[in-house]
Amino acid sequence: MGKVSDLYRQRVAAGALRADPAQEAVLPHMDRVLDQMQAAPAPKRSAWRAFLGVGNPDPAPGTRGLYLWGGVGRGKSMLMDLMAEAAGDIPCRRVHFHAFMQDIQAGLDAARKRGEQDTVRPVAEAVAREARLLCFDEMQITDIADAMIVGRLFQVLFDQGVVVVTTSNRVPEDLYKHGLNRQLFLPFIDLIRQRMEVVCLDSQTDYRQNRLSGGQVWFSPANADAKAAIDRQWSDLTGNAAPTPCRIEVKGRQVELAACAGRVARSSFWDLCGRPLGPADYLAVADAVDVLMIDGVPRLSASNYNEAKRFVTLIDALYEADVRLIASAADEPEQLYNEGEGSFEFERTASRLREMQDAAWGARD
Repeated sequence: MGKVSDLYRQRVAAGALRADPAQEAVLPHMDRVLDQMQAAPAPKRSAWRAFLGVGNPDPAPGTRGLYLWGGVGRGKSMLMDLMAEAAGDIPCRRVHFHAFMQDIQAGLDAARKRGEQDTVRPVAEAVAREARLLCFDEMQITDIADAMIVGRLFQVLFDQGVVVVTTSNRVPEDLYKHGLNRQLFLPFIDLIRQRMEVVCLDSQTDYRQNRLSGGQVWFSPANADAKAAIDRQWSDLTGNAAPTPCRIEVKGRQVELAACAGRVARSSFWDLCGRPLGPADYLAVADAVDVLMIDGVPRLSASNYNEAKRFVTLIDALYEADVRLIASAADEPEQLYNEGEGSFEFERTASRLREMQDAAWGARD
């Protein structure tokens, strides 16, 4: 096991990172978590509980987790990567929070089918058997199904001796804000405060925005060169993260994005606009990402009118949410939809697409 601060300094010395005082101020808190975990004995289960395959009754005391929050692009995901790397021999799972909750919901469904009365405990205990340290990226609660089980889920995880480190764009009190039945969610906020140290990454620099400032974000035509350029931007924005699919729950159905890493996502035009999705789906996508990459926007006309309407709705949702759009397309925005029903209305969308190419986009107050 190493120290997050040592890895950070090595990256700075190698020129891979630029020293940031706000990031440096967070490093001792991350080192503290790993130091305490290293000093504490690994949680052990009694023989009969191990035989039954259930979790640890004697969690290691004293190790509080960490809830690191701050604005987008401040380096939280990068620090989480360093945390997982520094964990060394400590069994660690590094995962996007949304993907983790999808796994949990799948586990709950399986437990229900087995006839389990308490569906949360066996799922949480299975997680605890695999990891002593959970490193989450982008904790956010937007789905009522998640909101109703996270308190119980995390209580069991903490009781099993699991230490949680997470990033978020929001202070804990703003999680699931204005959500349905939010009063049932409030005990989870109290649990976060009790079992995790809440630290703000108060950097004034938005590194994600800086990486995009002045850079091209609209590529036409949508050829191999455009794909290669967007591939490079993906690598730059995600730190070469391996893309994984993610599913966003919307009113009992799921919207799938083919590639996600943190709050950067990528999808083809046809996956987003070729399926019968509506405003609620696109609003959920816009809420879930800071950067959306769309491959292969075609020319629009009466022949793909429904797809064009969905594209307009998608762009409206992204525009209102200040999401950064990177796209490859058959032509420039003003030339995508020149004739046929809907072409006149598309002029507003073309104007928005042009505005969204500005270097300052996404930094609006």
